[in-house]
Amino acid sequence: MNVLRCAVLVCVLSLLIPFGMSQQASKPDSQIPPGEAQARERLNSSPRHGEWVTIKDGNDSLKAWLVFPETKDKAPVVVVIHEIFGLTDWIRSVADQLAADGFIAIAPDLLSGKGPNGGGTESVDRDGAVGLVRGLAQPEVFRRLTATADHATSLPAARKEVGVVGFCWGGAMSFAYAADQPKVKAAVVYYGTSPAAEALARVQAPVLGLYGGDDARVNATIAPADAEMKKLGKRYSHETYEGAGHGFLRAQDGREGANLKAAQQAWRKTVDFFKSELKSGS
Repeated sequence: MNVLRCAVLVCVLSLLIPFGMSQQASKPDSQIPPGEAQARERLNSSPRHGEWVTIKDGNDSLKAWLVFPETKDKAPVVVVIHEIFGLTDWIRSVADQLAADGFIAIAPDLLSGKGPNGGGTESVDRDGAVGLVRGLAQPEVFRRLTATADHATSLPAARKEVGVVGFCWGGAMSFAYAADQPKVKAAVVYYGTSPAAEALARVQAPVLGLYGGDDARVNATIAPADAEMKKLGKRYSHETYEGAGHGFLRAQDGREGANLKAAQQAWRKTVDFFKSELKSGS
């Protein structure tokens, strides 16, 4: 009987130990933005000051989520450009993590005024947001990004240095905006396509590109951009993370750990890049 009980105990433990290890391995990394499912919880528990602001752009206006770092010194600004899904809780949590890392982060809702009854992202579902984002004109997007950057850098707690970071559709906009706006001092592209060669000639800021290895559509644009930027003597560094898919920073629980590993490495590279190029404090 004792032998039987021991055998049962060993069997139970063999099931519980891997489960416990799995649970521990999947624990969110608090040093990077959360995955999409944990975004609301991270926002609710954040010690940092975040607020909704309204930004005027001529006769136009847009909403943005603004987060301040906990620091005694003035901080540089990072504009966060949302995905094709609009200004979601996840994008807001990315801004919160940037503030944790020492930056004033501001994420504009580029769908402000585009939804039903003049609403923004909050007025539509995910499919609706995708449709509205696809209808945005690039000149208007750039104008709104500039208004957002101007608003943030005019704050008493802000320095004048501005970086931009974007994801998916926003990643493509981040790279393209760096070609349009000389005020940008650093641009980070998360799995976004690269601009055409004629636009690359206008890029003045250093650009960091971060890509999933299993994302052929986007990755087909890396090599041409790399060759053109080198020819022009401009700075474009990039990393491609093996096994990670498109949207790896948001979908951290995907692709059997490859997305989380890519997210951890890419985020640390992002923070180091901004700290170097925007001359932020440690």
